Amino acid sequence: MKKLRSKMTTEELSDTLGVARQTVNRWVRKNNWKTEGINGVKGGKARLIHIDAQVREHIMNIPAIRKRQANYQLAETAASYEPVAVLRQIIDALENMTPPEQERLAVLLAREGIQGFLVRLNIHQPEE
Repeated sequence: MKKLRSKMTTEELSDTLGVARQTVNRWVRKNNWKTEGINGVKGGKARLIHIDAQVREHIMNIPAIRKRQANYQLAETAASYEPVAVLRQIIDALENMTPPEQERLAVLLAREGIQGFLVRLNIHQPEE
C-alpha cells in the first residue's frame, strides 16, 4: 500500500487502496469523514478527505488491506531512516492526532521538555 498523506482526493485514496472511487465516496458518506472542497474545480464536487485516525482505522480494518499490509510488513527489510523521512513521519503523526491529543502533547512537552518526552517514549540515549 502506498503512503497515505494527511489529505487526499477520492481518486488518490481509491488508487492507493486499489478500490473504486465509488467505494471511497460511500465510506465518506457512511462514516461521515471530514472533507473539504477543492477550490477551482468545476462543479464544486471535488473534495479532499482528511486522513485522520478514524479514516486510518477504517482502512486498516478492511480484511484485504490488513492482509496486504501484513504481507508488506513481512517482506519489508530494515530501513535506515533519513532525518527527512523521520520528520515526515512525525508530522504525519501530529496531523493525525485529535486537537485534545495535540494539546496534551504540548502540555507534556512544556512540562518535561524533549528529554523527558524521549524518556517516556523509551528512546532517550543518555549523554556520555
